[in-house]
Amino acid sequence: MQDATMLRRGLLAWVSRVGGVLVLLCCSLSLLYAMTCRPLHSDDPQRSHALPHASPNQLGGTRPAVGAVVAGTGRVGAAQSGGSPAVQSYQALLQEREEQYRLHISSLKKQIAQLKEALQERSQQIRGVQDSLKRAAGSPEEGHGLPGGGLVDAQGAKSQQTDLQDFLKSQLSKAEVTTGARFPSEYSAVPFESFTLQWVYQLEMGLSREPKEKAVRKDKRNELGEVLETALHSLNAPLAQQNGKSSKVYVPSDFIEGITRIEKDKGTLYELTFRGDYSHEFRRLVLFRPFGPLMKVKNERVDTGHVVVNIVVPLYRRTDKFKRFMHHFREVCIRQDGRVHLTVVYFGKEQMNEVRSILENTVREANFKNYTLLQLDEEFSRGRGLNVGAQAWKGGNVLLFFCDVDVYFTADFLTSCRLNAQSGKKVFYPVLFSQYNPKLIYGSPEHIPPVEQQLVMKQHTGFWRDFGFGMTCQYRSDFINIGGFDVNIKGWGGEDVHLYRKYLHSDLLVVRAPSRGLFHLWHEKQCADELPPDQYRMCMQSKALNEASHGQLGMLLFKHEMDTHLRKEKQARLKKT
Repeated sequence: MQDATMLRRGLLAWVSRVGGVLVLLCCSLSLLYAMTCRPLHSDDPQRSHALPHASPNQLGGTRPAVGAVVAGTGRVGAAQSGGSPAVQSYQALLQEREEQYRLHISSLKKQIAQLKEALQERSQQIRGVQDSLKRAAGSPEEGHGLPGGGLVDAQGAKSQQTDLQDFLKSQLSKAEVTTGARFPSEYSAVPFESFTLQWVYQLEMGLSREPKEKAVRKDKRNELGEVLETALHSLNAPLAQQNGKSSKVYVPSDFIEGITRIEKDKGTLYELTFRGDYSHEFRRLVLFRPFGPLMKVKNERVDTGHVVVNIVVPLYRRTDKFKRFMHHFREVCIRQDGRVHLTVVYFGKEQMNEVRSILENTVREANFKNYTLLQLDEEFSRGRGLNVGAQAWKGGNVLLFFCDVDVYFTADFLTSCRLNAQSGKKVFYPVLFSQYNPKLIYGSPEHIPPVEQQLVMKQHTGFWRDFGFGMTCQYRSDFINIGGFDVNIKGWGGEDVHLYRKYLHSDLLVVRAPSRGLFHLWHEKQCADELPPDQYRMCMQSKALNEASHGQLGMLLFKHEMDTHLRKEKQARLKKT
């Protein structure tokens, strides 16, 4: 009995010890499990969500933590092979995000290296310019190794600078900037390009370029940007404003238009026009780049408030076109501009009453009295009509604009006419944009929009009429002194080229540039059989060029082949069905 009691007590003690050991072991395992698995739980929101939303700007400070988390995740994955899909997805997300940040760091490092290289290059350029200025000023830092060396080097640098200035001035004097150069023919003259803040208007189109394009090439953008910046700096300089008695601060939006051309053996000329303090006042800057730094040639104020434009129009029949011209004249010249005179020279007696009636209607409806109607009872000659119209003006020296009834112009063009022609100094020969046959452009007559909506400068809608010299702005005194048109030329063509050549042989500056406000409206051209062979050939060439673009003419030429091909394709589809 005693032995049984002792055995029971010993068994209870052993059980209690084993139970304590088991409890202690369970606690230890629980603690170990909690410490090991804590990063895999979302108990700590800062650690579980900070990394996926980290920005590239925080990358430098968070990169070591990212590595530690990824390494820790790898160890847990090894210890718990076959873990849950959430753990594996989180690990893949961390690795993907780390790769993105690593690539972003590499890109930033490359950009920083490029910027450092550009900064070093610019610093070297500035340092070189500063050294040149020091040498030119006779800096004592140069040539101190030998007695008198600094003086010799300074004199040499000064001599070199003087030679450079002389060379730049000689390039400017040889360039066609202030006076015209004499050319043997119209093909020798270098035309201008015109440009605005958004567009460059170029005559050289080829078969792929548009008549107006944005400055796509970087060097062209930088060139025009530097010119505009230099012009604005010159206009806003305190001395310029003080001399001009103007407090206006010029900004890029004040820039209206510029023209530029390159003389390959002299340099590049720029002429920029800005709005002035008043509606009829402008500021014009002339800059020249003689294959070196920009040189300011002229900064002047131009007031066009009192400049009247006498528009001279020769006419023979075509009263329907003249009616459309007068409708446009009333809108642009009378309502918008208001500083024009119209001279109409009519040949013959037929339809003369209709022309007079159209003019009288304009006088009555628009209260316009500044016009002159002349009648010549003789064979039509454009040169003869323009001569008579120019000589009929008795109000002193006036700005003439020789025009045709098929020409559409804007009020901005009249401003360009006043700015680019100067009595005794320069004449303006704008290159107008000639419209193609609207029936070929728009497909059929019912789809042709109004005239104002057709004036779109695209490759398929028209071209720069660089072979025509009939539309021109010049002062009456220059026209009379040069001898006017050749009245021996009868009918169509030839007289305008002859007058243009006269100006090229003179000392006047000829401004030949594309105009964004001058359009030649399409009309069917008739070449008379009575014309001499050379004039008839010119007329037929002009007729072909006016019809359609190169691509459109090609489509018309091969239209039969295209129709045959489409018909065969249609028959083949029908057989298959």
